[in-house]
Amino acid sequence: MRLVILDRDGVINEDSDNYIKSVDEWIPLPGSIEAIARLSKAGFQVAVATNQSGLGRGYFRMEDLDAMHNKLRRLVTEAGGAIAAIHFCPHAPEDNCNCRKPQPGLLDAISTELGNINLEGVPVVGDSLRDLQAGIARGCEPLLVRTGKGRKSEEKLAGSTPPLQDAKIFDDLSAVADFLIDENS
Repeated sequence: MRLVILDRDGVINEDSDNYIKSVDEWIPLPGSIEAIARLSKAGFQVAVATNQSGLGRGYFRMEDLDAMHNKLRRLVTEAGGAIAAIHFCPHAPEDNCNCRKPQPGLLDAISTELGNINLEGVPVVGDSLRDLQAGIARGCEPLLVRTGKGRKSEEKLAGSTPPLQDAKIFDDLSAVADFLIDENS
């Protein structure tokens, strides 16, 4: 089984410095839903690992987050794909939890849910360095997209050290899907 782990805000849907707080604010990026469906149809299990500190800060409720994730699942299903797992961290940075990226706890939870999958070499797609760092902590392949905060993160990659510095960079999730499907066909 092949697995790919995606960040949510800025990779799948539009991001906001004011947080995505409702299902109405959760707007897919062009081509992202279709990219997930294509990955599913190509034999990938697609999982989502997302920091959602707005929950812990009281900016939105669990019902709102559930509605956003239900919308994501519905749209992907309608496009012919599937989301294998969604894990989120509700904590603020000062909580020092193990699930908030760049810590790898969300990836560990995905591995456990999907049958203790070895994450070595699994592509992790993000728009921030913390997304990639979480993956690197488990031996994953870091893939940066330029959507969301990706362009700012790309600038920071130049001053980083391997393996972060070696992350592959793509314009968007659709380009990542093309690459992964071609690489694995």
